[in-house]
Amino acid sequence: MRNTSGSSGRALRPDVLGRFDTTVMAVAGSAPAYSLAATTAVLVGAVGLAAPAALLYCALPMLGIVLAYGRLGRIDVNAGAAYSWVGRTLHPSLGFLCGWALVVSTTLFMVAGSLPAGALTLALYDPALADDTALATAVGAGWFLVILLVVLGGIRLTVRAQLVLTGVELLLLLLFVLGAVLHRGAAAAFDWSWFGFGHFDGASGFASGALIAAFYYWGWDVTSNLSEETRGRRTAGLAALLGVGVVFLLFEAFTVAVNVILTAEEITGGGGVNTLALLGEAVWPGMGGKLLIVAVMLSTVATLETTLIQVTRSLFAMGRDRTMPAALGAVHRRWNTPWVAVTAVGGVALALFVASNALGSVGEILTGAVSAMGLQVAFYYGLAGVAAVAAYRRRLMSSVREFVLGGVWPLAGAAFMLWIFFESLTELSGTSVVIGVGGLAAGLVPMTWYWRRGSSYYRPAKLDAVRALAEREGAGTYGPYGAYGSGQPGMSRRGHRPGADEPLATDF
Repeated sequence: MRNTSGSSGRALRPDVLGRFDTTVMAVAGSAPAYSLAATTAVLVGAVGLAAPAALLYCALPMLGIVLAYGRLGRIDVNAGAAYSWVGRTLHPSLGFLCGWALVVSTTLFMVAGSLPAGALTLALYDPALADDTALATAVGAGWFLVILLVVLGGIRLTVRAQLVLTGVELLLLLLFVLGAVLHRGAAAAFDWSWFGFGHFDGASGFASGALIAAFYYWGWDVTSNLSEETRGRRTAGLAALLGVGVVFLLFEAFTVAVNVILTAEEITGGGGVNTLALLGEAVWPGMGGKLLIVAVMLSTVATLETTLIQVTRSLFAMGRDRTMPAALGAVHRRWNTPWVAVTAVGGVALALFVASNALGSVGEILTGAVSAMGLQVAFYYGLAGVAAVAAYRRRLMSSVREFVLGGVWPLAGAAFMLWIFFESLTELSGTSVVIGVGGLAAGLVPMTWYWRRGSSYYRPAKLDAVRALAEREGAGTYGPYGAYGSGQPGMSRRGHRPGADEPLATDF
């Protein structure tokens, strides 16, 4: 299903992104350098030497979620991604909460990402300035406004900027992987036990590490939010798979290097955003720290861009479906971007920048935000995995490949994500739980309001792979609100005729 209507009478620009562009977006969404710099201290503080194991054992179920997203995207092309899929397979309320979880977590990331961007920019001039939260907030807000204008300018401009930012970032990271391999000084000898379970503090310790590791990988699903602007139904899923593979290798290489070259005291005492700078100085004294600061800064700016794309496309889909204010579904007539959603997110994020100054240092803000976002990510990833199995349930027994890749692996990924969500509730700080769970609960207010106002999103046609694929081969099409012939309005299975405010399927 490719939605083609917006409040402005225009749609997002279709067929802009190819496979290479979308893969770059997936890598940038996971933000390898930023994730390593901002989260390594948090991960090591939670699980110690087991950091490589946490990343490994989270990657396996995460791949199940990647498979789930790819399969769902083939039968329902929607900028809302899990918001649409979960709503059409499990229940509309769960689908809305998935979309809401993404909106809340990405909005939180506007602060959690922009603050390090500001701090790292200041660190290039004077490392002491990086600890000034107010100054880092101001500089980070400046970066955020620049990226906001880029995203507002359209997907073509966004992609061009992303290719430059991510290309330079990956080049610098690969150079440092090579430098770390050749490095002679070591704080500890490499040990294969770092990939085992022996260094975890029981099941709760493993869950805490896995929750933080989920934040490392989070962001690859931007490819699904871009699906209405991507060429081919399989492109988004394949790009996500390639992107997760690339960042997994980078995460493991750098985490092992951190274990070998730095001590635990250096890692956890680095202020949250300086771990890679310390590693850079150890590998290439003099200029190494500066170069990795540049890599992290570029990564942070790049992932701010993809995060803005995710949240604004999600809000666009929600506005289009009338589950949020309809104005959010408006598309700019020249740039083909959801300009109202972009502006709204920008305003909220700038307000949060001001509020964040009362929360403490940059490192303290990151620690609380990472765990809270991890809870929300685990929630909507888990439900998306279940949705994929539900949508393809009538095809799962057709072959061993279909059973494993379409059933067992996505379901295992979903179970893992939901397990770490509930298991972590007793281990996280009260602040993280309040932000994470409270942010989800806040979504009940708009959900109830727009449900009572009769949004058609809450009366969906069920998403079923067998029926969807059959109808794609036939003359008719099938959208989230019913069956339509040749893209024209018609009667749905429930006898509901779509109104002018509802999207019609023209490519399903």
